[in-house]
Formats: sequence, structure tokens, C-alpha cells
Amino acid sequence: MDGTPRLRSAFPATPQTTRRTGQARSGSPGIQRPSERLPDIPIVTPSIRTSPPDEPLIPEHVIDAPSQRLYAFTLYCALFAWKVYDFNMLNDTEEQSLWLFMKWIAIDGTFLFGLPNFRIPWLEWSSATMTLLFLGHAVLDGMMMFRIGIPIAAAFGAVNRSVWGAYELAVNEHKVNPKNIEFNESLILGRQIIHILPEGSAVLNPERDSFCIDGMSRTEARLPITINSTNPIAMDLLRVDLETQANETIHISKSQIKTMHREASRLITYSDKINEPKTLYYPVKKPGLYVLAKVIDESNLEVARKRMAHTVVVPCPKANVLPASSDRCRGELSSVDIEVTGTPPMRVKYRKMVNQQPMDATFESIQPEDFVSPLASVDRQSAVTVPAKVDTAWARPQKVRVPLSESLATSGKWVYSISEVQDGFGNTVIYTDRDHDAQERQGSKSSHLHQVISVHERPTINLRGCTPQNPLKVAKGQAEQLPVQFGSTGRGEIADTPYHIEYMFSRQKDVSASGEHTTAAQQKRETVKSSRQKPLIQEAGLYTITGVSTDFCRGDVLEPASCLLTNPPEPKLSISQEEIFDKCAGSPIGLRVDLDLLGTPPFDVHYRIHRSSERAHEDYHEHVNGLRGQMELTPAQAGEYEYIFKSVSDAVYKNRPLDMKLKQSVKPAASAKLINKDPRKVSCIDDSASFDVALQGEGPFSIEYEIVHNGKRNKFTREKISENMIKIETDSLRDGGEYTLALVSVTDRMGCKEFLKDEAKIQVRHQKPKVGFGHIEGKRRVDMLEGNKVQLPLRLAGEGPWSISYLDQTGKTHSLKVHQPNDRLTVEQEGVYKLTDVMDAYCPGQVDESAKQFEVSWIPRPELRISQADIVRQDGNKFIKNEVCEGEEDAVEVLFKGASPFFAQYTLSSKLDHGTVAPRNKELRAAVNVASMRMDTSQAGTYDYTFKELKDNNYNPDPRRFAPVTVQQKVNARPSVAFANPGKTYSYCSVESDGEEVIPIILHGAPPFNVEVEIKHHGTARPETVSLTDIQSLKHELRIPHSRLHLGKSAVSLRRVSDSRGCSRLLDSTTPRVMIAVHDAPTISPLENHADFCVGDRINFALSGVAPFNVFYEFEGAHRKATATGTTFRRLAEKPGTFTVTGVQDSASQCKASTSLVRHIHGMPSVRVSQGRDSYVDIHEGGEVEILFEFGGVPPFEFTYTRSSNTDRSGKHHRKGVVLDMRHEVSDEYSMRVRAHEEGTYEVVAIRDRYCSYAKPGVNVNWKEAQRKLGY
Repeated sequence: MDGTPRLRSAFPATPQTTRRTGQARSGSPGIQRPSERLPDIPIVTPSIRTSPPDEPLIPEHVIDAPSQRLYAFTLYCALFAWKVYDFNMLNDTEEQSLWLFMKWIAIDGTFLFGLPNFRIPWLEWSSATMTLLFLGHAVLDGMMMFRIGIPIAAAFGAVNRSVWGAYELAVNEHKVNPKNIEFNESLILGRQIIHILPEGSAVLNPERDSFCIDGMSRTEARLPITINSTNPIAMDLLRVDLETQANETIHISKSQIKTMHREASRLITYSDKINEPKTLYYPVKKPGLYVLAKVIDESNLEVARKRMAHTVVVPCPKANVLPASSDRCRGELSSVDIEVTGTPPMRVKYRKMVNQQPMDATFESIQPEDFVSPLASVDRQSAVTVPAKVDTAWARPQKVRVPLSESLATSGKWVYSISEVQDGFGNTVIYTDRDHDAQERQGSKSSHLHQVISVHERPTINLRGCTPQNPLKVAKGQAEQLPVQFGSTGRGEIADTPYHIEYMFSRQKDVSASGEHTTAAQQKRETVKSSRQKPLIQEAGLYTITGVSTDFCRGDVLEPASCLLTNPPEPKLSISQEEIFDKCAGSPIGLRVDLDLLGTPPFDVHYRIHRSSERAHEDYHEHVNGLRGQMELTPAQAGEYEYIFKSVSDAVYKNRPLDMKLKQSVKPAASAKLINKDPRKVSCIDDSASFDVALQGEGPFSIEYEIVHNGKRNKFTREKISENMIKIETDSLRDGGEYTLALVSVTDRMGCKEFLKDEAKIQVRHQKPKVGFGHIEGKRRVDMLEGNKVQLPLRLAGEGPWSISYLDQTGKTHSLKVHQPNDRLTVEQEGVYKLTDVMDAYCPGQVDESAKQFEVSWIPRPELRISQADIVRQDGNKFIKNEVCEGEEDAVEVLFKGASPFFAQYTLSSKLDHGTVAPRNKELRAAVNVASMRMDTSQAGTYDYTFKELKDNNYNPDPRRFAPVTVQQKVNARPSVAFANPGKTYSYCSVESDGEEVIPIILHGAPPFNVEVEIKHHGTARPETVSLTDIQSLKHELRIPHSRLHLGKSAVSLRRVSDSRGCSRLLDSTTPRVMIAVHDAPTISPLENHADFCVGDRINFALSGVAPFNVFYEFEGAHRKATATGTTFRRLAEKPGTFTVTGVQDSASQCKASTSLVRHIHGMPSVRVSQGRDSYVDIHEGGEVEILFEFGGVPPFEFTYTRSSNTDRSGKHHRKGVVLDMRHEVSDEYSMRVRAHEEGTYEVVAIRDRYCSYAKPGVNVNWKEAQRKLGY
């Protein structure tokens, strides 16, 4: 039984096990409730990545898949229509059958096996399927082309007979169902049913069902009382109380019994017949042991009672989960108690769900200690027997507590929920989602149907990055986070929960010499909101974590668990100074400062340098890794300087202020250096180079420098320089190569000379840049295709990139920047191109006069002309060619000019005399300058060949450069001739030898016509040919005398026709023909030798001649005409009478043959039992009944009757009983009486009179044997 749908938040459901109870049998509310279903566990299905199917041959964005299927189906229908046309045009002679069969085998095979290549969705069948389809089409082609009869009518007839019945024509010329005549139920009517009455009885709870009452939804129990062959008017029930064992008699009156009958009659199992057993239900509302004490029937006699086990009605079992704590820690016991109340031994089923993973469990045989119950026996159905002394103590409800104690090994949500409970009688209560939700909404603290326990992980804690050996150093007066790290017994830390941390603290002075706590240690406790928050500590000393807990669980402390916090001393700085003097002038140029530090390394010393003549100052810092350091302060410019030490920082303390200053008057030594010098300065030949030089010191200055080139040094001197920045410029550099400018020395005002090392390189070009055109195939001239681009080769000297200027064919100047010495100039117009100027990356250049210009020319385009042979006239670009007949070969010559091979694209447009054809695009290819184009003469009409595109080996088609050329030709249709009625058969009798057959024919073309006709007689090897000339009209009558025809069939065919335009048509063997048949008169003869028939028989005659036939007959004085499509004439004998055939006529000659065939039809015999009705007689044992049989028909009568077991007397169920006996009797009279004393149903199954016999369906009687046999 399906469970009720549940929300995800609902409690889990448990599959129910049900037990049949009396309540369920009576339709009243039972003890069972709809079961809950377990939540579906998601099943992870592996994702199978399949490759997409092949795309159709014609992409779906061009033609979508449904349209492709429609086109394929349309093509198939067109082919099938063509096949049907060939089948209809097929003549009686089978000369063309073989090749038509081969033709359609090839067409069907091409279509079926070619269709999968298009990969149309839904039409991609397997090879086996395609082979079966091809074989089916091959069989159909053979049956159609060889004219093998297809039993379509028979197949439809079989389907019609299977659905609507096999209807046949009767002697009255209307269709009837033979079964309605052959199996006429009205021929045998009536039955005699004899029933022997049984004795009455009554029993309480015959199925030994169990019952319970809960006072809420089960306010009463309906006890079943089964009565048989009696109609009670009073009953007494004895009730024994389960608690006090007091007796109580419950009297059930007649009116109550009527109410019980009325309520029971609504059930399907209830029967209105008095002698059939029926079950009544009496409701009780109190628990107890019930016994059926007395039953009185309508005769005021006590009805026999079957003594069975007592019926016990008990309170319904129930179960609850006693309330307990809902929060536990991992590893603790669940400690959940289930309280079960009911009649022992009891059974409770519960579900344990751990993190949505369900598991069902069951407790069996729940009962108090030292409890003995008859329900504990193996055979529970016979456990509650009828005792000599009634003791109900074992049936009283008991309350038993069942403990559930298991280790909570997994954290998360644990749910214990009761699914069902069952008592010792089998009464089952199933708790649904609604029951669980209803108790949860009440919100009481009493017991519930489920218990939810949240199992929490236990926290862990340890320190990270701090130990007594690696203390935590913190500045005095500042707080620091205690570096604790949280974890849990599960995976990772417990998120979003506060932690309670307990730790021990000892001041640094109270820590023992061994680094342990002493008695002066303080115990502290601190709470943090989450694992991301850390406790703050400030006072120096030893901190040791002693415990950690959350709101639910106490955790474990892991090592390291101790941390030592210290306050290092603040950093201090002391300095000493020493002046640095110039060796030449003896003046100070800076200070050397020694740094002595105290604190925690490393240190950062921040200081400022201030020049007295300037407002601006600069800040610096010195990084010292140890406790001592040294720094040199050497300003670049002369002046009064002040060195201010601002602050010092160490690893613990930051930016501790200092108040230290040093002063000095600085006079630096002279120096000079090049400013913004290039590592490789390039200069053009004959140009000069200049450099900027910066001077420092006390002026005026004197500077020496030299220029080095090709191993030669040229020295230069500049004196009395008062500026701090000068420019040095060289002479003209006339030789190419590398020059070096080197600063040698500088002298200041005091005459102190300083050696200099600074120098710069100058790269002088050896030659000027140059430009010119290169060659293409040895010349500065090129032929190119019109509209294409050509790249002219350039030859450049110098260093790139280059900027060049040139003139195009119109004299316009263009500029171009190139990067390669052999780069190219791209042009697309014909003409002469000239170079005018060039400059490389550094210097201007010159143009090579011998290679400054390049000539570009175009290649001519291809041309097309039409040869004048067979051209009637020309109208501009339109050429009119001479006319031809349909199907004749013809061609036209096309002349080309250009570079072979040639490709000409033309459009073939046609105006057909009959039908339309879409224009077709074709291509003419020529390897030389002349090509022959074949003309299309397949159908009559006017054809236009329009050349729209032309290309050769050089040029692709360009509609703007080509004028279309058209060739026009008229194709005359060939004449045709056909019969006005193709396939028709002209028939006449053999006795009609005079006259002639007139066969109309229809012609098409230009009169006059000449026609050849062929006549082939059946049985002759050679046909006869007849020629008809000078036919002036389009309709003509072909006349053939009867004297030229033979008995049988003759085929008339049209072979050849020609008209006045010189066109002719030869007709092949597939051309439809007509037949002329000469027939003899038809005959009819009977297929049976006897003349007497019964109603339902079939009267058969054999026919000879050409179908269909007309049969003339007389029945009951009425003359009738019937049509027979085959060689057999048959009619069903529907009713008695005389049937006489008077004549027959076939369809070939229309000749009628007279005859006189007489047949007599007799009616069927009949029998009536008990005047044709079902007669019911109730008798007592030893009684007797007379059965009346009445006959209809022609004596003597023979009949067979049976005695079978009785079935439903109400007639609502027509089930046949088992045949117990069979007898056969003979009577010369129209009635007969037989006595019977045995119980059963008597009915006739077969009857026979002088002429006819009838038996019920399924009965086989052999009337000829002396001992009659009856078979089913």
C-alpha cells in the first residue's frame, strides 16, 4: 500500500505489515492505518555521455527533418502511383511482365537502400529492416507485374467476419449471419431446477478475526455472525469483562436483526436466498470476551451453533517514546525508552534515522516478566480455545517499557520514531505522518511518537606558534591574542558555536625555575563567540589551557597547551661620529656614524638630512640586523648639513622617538659625468655629435676629454667653466665606423685634479641609404590579371625601417614605410610606377636611377562566339537554330578565345508543349578553342540556352565583363496514337458471326497520319499487321469484321504512327491494348445429390463460363436474379420453402441458358422444458418432481437431456454446473413427461425429428449409434 506523500522536514515513514481483520472484511474502519514510506534515497546514476547522432546529409538549417521526411514520403507515393499505372496498363499477354518486374525491383532497391544515406531522422533503419522491406516490395512487384491474384477481398472479408460475423446471402437475397440460424437458442427452451433443502446453523466470528477499540477513531467493533439455511428472529451474546470477569448477556432483537440484514445487503458477498449462508455484523463498544449463547429461528426453535474459539475484543495497542534530553555528545548512549501498552506478547517496529540514513528495527515478544499467555503458542488460530473456566487476566492490557541504549558514534541528527505496534491478537496500529505531526503540534512535554536527538561533536583545542621555549613577545601595556587553534572529534572545527576556554595563569615572577606553575597560579575562564575569535592576554607570565567546552559538550586539550608571554625592553640608540676628509684638499666631505642599539633585532633607524640653504629635506632609514651598525653620510653638494635621528623600531616596539642631531660643513671633491648618454649613439656620415656633461664641486672647472677612432686618440680641453652643465660637440665625422668620447679628468678651483672614467660610443654610418625596384622574371615589367594585386620587389640599402615615396600611373605621390631590405610594393592598377625618395631609420638616402620605375600591364579576358552553321537567323546576341523532332540528336558549335581550358555556365530554359520544367544551370567545358554543345530534344517545346558566365585558365566569371549569349531552338512533338478505351475487352457470343467490332482511336500531331495496327489471335504464333493511311482527323474508328476473329481472345495493338512534319513514333509492347473475346454459352449444375435441406444448410451449384454470372431462380413464388462473381453459386437456407433455379447467364456473351433445378428446405425441430421457463422446485430429501417435454417438428422425435449441479438461483451469474448425469429418450408424440427425485438442473441439449436435428453449441451427438453418446 503506497504511503502518504511527505515533506522533507517530516519524520521518516515505515513500511507497514497488515493483517486481515473482521473490520476490514465488513467494510467498517479497521485498526490498521495507511503506512508511511521511507524517504527516497537519491540514486546517483552515472552520466553517460553519448556522441550526437550523425547530421543529415542535407543540413537541418537548409531543410528541417520533418520536411525531409515529407519529401521522402511524397517520392515514395509518386513511385507507388507510377507502379500502379504500369500495373493498370499491363496487357493480358505477359510479354512485358518480366522486364517490368526487373525495372521495379531496381527502382525499389535504389530507393530503399539509398534512403539511409540521407541520414534523415526516424528513417535511419537497420540493414536487416531494409532487407525485409526490400523483400516485401519484391514480392509485391512480382504479384503485380505477373498478375498474381492478391486476395485483398478475401483478407477484408476475413477481417469483416472476425469483427462483425460471417454474413452470407440467403435465398431471399439479403445477408444474414449463419450463426444466428445454425445456433438458434429459441429451439431449446426451459430448465427444471430441483433443490433439496439443508439444515440451518449459526457461528460467531468464523474466520477467527481479531478486534480492538481505542475510544477515538475505533469506537466500536463489528462482530461477524454467519448464518446458514435459517432466518433467526433473536440472538443472545455473552460478554465477559476483561478486568472484573463479570458476565453480561446482550439480547439482539428481531428489529436489530433486520437492521443487520439491511446493512449486510450492501456487501457483494450477501445473498438474498434463504438457504445460502450470509454474514451479519453486530457492533459492540466495550472490550471483553464474547460468546454466541443462543439463536432462535422463525419456528421458535433453537438453531445449532458451532462451538469455536472465543472472540476477544481488547483495547487497541499503542506505543510512545518517553521524553528525554534532545542534545547529546558524540560517544554517549542514546538512553531512549519506548513505552508499549496492549495485550502481550506485543511487537513494536521503530525506525532509526541517522543523518537521513534510515534503518528499521523490531522488538518481538514484549511482555511483563513471568507472564504466561495462550497467544504465545505456535498455532495462534487455535490458541484461544473454548475453556472450561473463563479466565481473562491474560487478555488485559499491560504496560511495558522497552529501553534503547546504543552508542551515538556519529554526529548529526538522530531520530527515533515508532512505525507500528501490534498486540498478541494481531491488532496492528500503524502511525502515519499525520499522527506524528499532530503530536508535534500539541507541543506537550508528555510522551511522543518520535524523539529527535542532536548529537554534537566534542571540541578540541591546542596552541599554535607559542611555547615556553618559543615565547610570545608583546610590548608593555599592549594586549595580544592567545594563539589557540580549535578542532573537533569530527572533520574540522565546529562552526558557529561559542567556546568556553579554561586556562591557568602564573605571573612571570611566580613561575618556578623548572618553568611550571606554582600554588600562586590563577584559574580563569573565558568565552569566545566562534572559532575565529581568540582570547586577549596582556600580562606577562605562563598561560596553560586546562579545558574547553561548547554549550553541549566538553572537549579535549591537545599539546602544546602552554604559552609564555614576555615583555622585552624598549629599543635604545647611542651614536658616535667621525668626519670623512678629501685627500687632496683636506676639507670634510661627509660623516661616518657608528650605531649602538639595545632591544630585539632587527632594527630600523629613521633619520633626516637637511641642507641649511634649502627648505626641502629628505628622509632616510637604515636597517640593522644586529646590535651594532655603521653608516656613511656623504652629500653630493657643498653646504651646511644637519643630520636628525627621528625614531628607532625593533621587532616588538615600533617608532620609538629619538632626539639626536649632528651638524657638518661639507665641501665635496670635483666630478663630471655624461648626462642621458645612449649606449650606442648612431650618426650619419659627415654629421657631428653632441653630449651633455654635468659638473660638481667648486668652480671654475677645467675638463679634459678625448675622441678615439681607428686606434687614434685626439685630446681636447675646455677651461674656465663656471656652469654646472655644459655641452660637448664633436667635429664632422667623415669616416664611417665607431667613435668613443671619453672624459679624462676634471680640475676644480683649488687645483685638485680628479680622474674620470665616463665615456660614450658613437656609431657613424659608412654609406647613405639607397632604394630601387627589383626584377620579376628578369625584367621590371609584369602582366597581371585584371582586378588582382601584384607585389613589386624593392631593393633597399641602410637600416630599417625605411620611408619611401613613389608616383603612381596618374602622377600622384604616395608614401610607404617598409621594414625589410627586400620588401614589396603592392599595386592593383596597370601603368608605370616611379620611386622618388627614401630615408632609413637614421639618415636620408638616394634613389637608384637605373631601377627607379616598374611597368604593370593587364592580361586580356576570354571571349565566346556561336558558330553560324545551322543558324536560321541572328537577333543581336540571340541565335535561332533550325527545328528538330522530339528525341533526335542535335548540337551547336561554341567558339572560345583566351587561355584554355574554358568553362562556360549557361541556363537551359524551356517552354514545353505539355507541362513545365524549372530552368536548369549547366556547364560547358572546352580544352581547346572549339566545343560542341548537345541540344536537349527529350520533350517537345521551345528551348533557350543562355550563356551567363565564362571563365578560362586566367579569369573567373565576372557578370559585369560578359554580355549573355542566347541560342534558341524549337523541338516538334512526335505524333501519338492510343485507344479511346485502353484495356477494354470487346465480347460477343460465338453464334453471332455477322457484324464487325468498332474500336475508337485518338491521335495527336499534325494530320494526315499513317498508323500500323497488329492483331494477335490466341494460340497463333504470328500476329497479323494492318496499315491505315491518310487519316485526316484526330479521332478515328478502327473496324474489325467478326469473320477475321477466332474463338477465344484476340489482342489488338497499335505499333507505329507518323504525321505530316516527318516525325514518327514506334510504340513498344507496353502500350495499352484492347482485347476481343469470343465465348460459348454458360452452364449450371448442383454440387449435392440430395434434394432435401434443413434451415441453416447451404445450397451449392457449379457454374461454367465467363464470370460474373447472372443466376435466375424462384423461391416462395417470387422470381429473383442473383449475381455470382466466381464459378460457384451458393445460398444459405434461411427458412423453409421450395428453391428452383430457372436459368444462368455469363458476362462474356450475354447468352442465357434455361434449366430447372428444385430443392426442398425443411424447418428445424424444437423442444420446450417446463413450458420454456426456468422452473425452481425445493423438495425435502425423498421427494419427487415431474418434468414436462413439449416438441415441435415432424415426428418421431429423439432428444438428449442432462442433469448438472445447481448454480446461482438468482440468475445473475450464468455459470454452468458440472454435468452429473445424461439420458436419451424417443417420442412419437408432441409431448412427454419424466419423473425426477435427484437434486440438479435438468435441461435438453440435443433434439432431432424426421428430417433435421439440432444440438446446443459445444455438444456433439452421434444419432446413428444404438447407444447414444453425448460429448462436450
